[in-house]
Amino acid sequence: MKALPNLFENNQKWAGEICASSPGFFSKLVAQQAPEYLWIGCSDSRVPANEIVGLPPGELFVHRNIANLVIQTDMNCLSVVQYAVDILRIKHVIVCGHYGCGGVKAAMENVPHGLVDNWLRHIRDIHDRHIEKLEAISNEAERMQRLCELNAVEQVINVGSTTVIQDAWRRGQEIAIHGWIYDIADGLLKDLDVCITSCKELSMLQKQR
Repeated sequence: MKALPNLFENNQKWAGEICASSPGFFSKLVAQQAPEYLWIGCSDSRVPANEIVGLPPGELFVHRNIANLVIQTDMNCLSVVQYAVDILRIKHVIVCGHYGCGGVKAAMENVPHGLVDNWLRHIRDIHDRHIEKLEAISNEAERMQRLCELNAVEQVINVGSTTVIQDAWRRGQEIAIHGWIYDIADGLLKDLDVCITSCKELSMLQKQR
């Protein structure tokens, strides 16, 4: 007896619908993986990367973790970036945060959450760096939304600061890094007007912090 039979049933239905609407889809998918985009997003189950941007399997290379963080000592994330840039030759890195992020909320609370607090310390550092801007927002919910945005922008900087991206730019590889945020309340993406394509633009964004 299969565990979780409903999920296997869902899978069979999904695969059948794909084959019916796009004959040969899976045989083409097996042949190669050639996405142009790397998505770095949150692990939150309400933020499904492919569905949000309407792309089928094979079109989006994805890395997700709590609060969509890019940390220079995280070999998991850095390995994904390196594979996407050096092997897949992606052209765009999309860092997408989302409003109502539990990781951001937890980082703002003065209560212990266990092991995850070590990870969330990075968001707390962003909070402290922008403390004046955030304290100027009286509404707590709006303050948290703003920190979700600031966190996404900070991760754009972190992606651009990796040795993988730095080396790619130096050798002339065209890669754009975008900062977006997703609103679970209406399903819409918001462009945070942050896009860098070179070391020079990275430096300019760092000065605007």
